[in-house]
Amino acid sequence: MEEKEEKRMAGNYEITSSIHIGEKEIVFGVDETNTQPYFCAYFREVFMYGQYEDCMVGDDYVEMVELFAGRIQEQCSRLLEEREKMTVPYETIKAEMCRPFPPEENIAGKIVVISPEILRPEYRCQAEQIVLVTGGNGANGRGLGSACFCTNLYTGEKARWERYHLQGELKPECMPEWAKEKLAEMQAKEKEKTKKQKKDRDVR
Repeated sequence: MEEKEEKRMAGNYEITSSIHIGEKEIVFGVDETNTQPYFCAYFREVFMYGQYEDCMVGDDYVEMVELFAGRIQEQCSRLLEEREKMTVPYETIKAEMCRPFPPEENIAGKIVVISPEILRPEYRCQAEQIVLVTGGNGANGRGLGSACFCTNLYTGEKARWERYHLQGELKPECMPEWAKEKLAEMQAKEKEKTKKQKKDRDVR
């Protein structure tokens, strides 16, 4: 006997349509027992919990669908504006541009690539894919766990990825010039930080 798929609910509203684009998901729900049967909101995960934001309800189906479509358009426009501001090519790093690493290899300190399949379609570009592995049990091939702590070369943001999310080590000949420059900047800052820490210890 097949199990029925659990309905997604926002209060008494059943979510019947949704699309995730950018950092938000836009949802549309229906509660036929309500005098305001149609529901539209943004949904976002915060610290592993979900919350609905900017919730709107109404009794006119067409108006509410128009609101739903308008919010999708707003997210698309915002993403297109962000893409125009990018200073690097909007291109995807493909598997053939990477060197697969064996399970036992220590990848700490290596420039690796997030598999595009792990990212949502709008983020499948080199600015989101290329990261520096800084640590984590997953970085050590013989360690327990799969967590890899990484720094995004383009944004400088730190994030956790699982080792199985990584497509491989970026081949040197495939590394974009901007990535080489960003890496050099990071290494220079780290060297300066280490130098300062050593100086502080010597003073003590």
